[in-house]
Amino acid sequence: MLCESTLTVRTYECDSYGHVNNANYLNYLEYARYEFLKDAGFDYPAMIRAGYGVYVARVEIDYKKSATADDPLLIRSWPIKKGAVSGVIAQEIRRGEEVIVEAKVTWAFVDSKGVPAKIPPQWDVPGLRPDRAGS
Repeated sequence: MLCESTLTVRTYECDSYGHVNNANYLNYLEYARYEFLKDAGFDYPAMIRAGYGVYVARVEIDYKKSATADDPLLIRSWPIKKGAVSGVIAQEIRRGEEVIVEAKVTWAFVDSKGVPAKIPPQWDVPGLRPDRAGS
């Protein structure tokens, strides 16, 4: 499953050099992962109400190019690994045909105490699993 999200860089996200501050890419990726979960049919608000959570355990980011104010960005997200408790989502941020950022985000499903837990069936949706044919 591939999810595509868009956004436009806002001026306040840029640093004194005029390009997006590296920490803001984490916000872009977070926004796109939430959109990915919605598209996959994962009911995040219901999961929270039930006392569970999805924690980010690791983020790997490769910065390829700089984005600047008013740049339209496309963020692509897709699953590349899925286990009983955790998985990995690959993401890339593009400006047109240019890849700005490549990232891999490892996540873990947790219970109300923040302890890793097996994903209950209602949240173990097919969209979290990598496509067997590849992305």
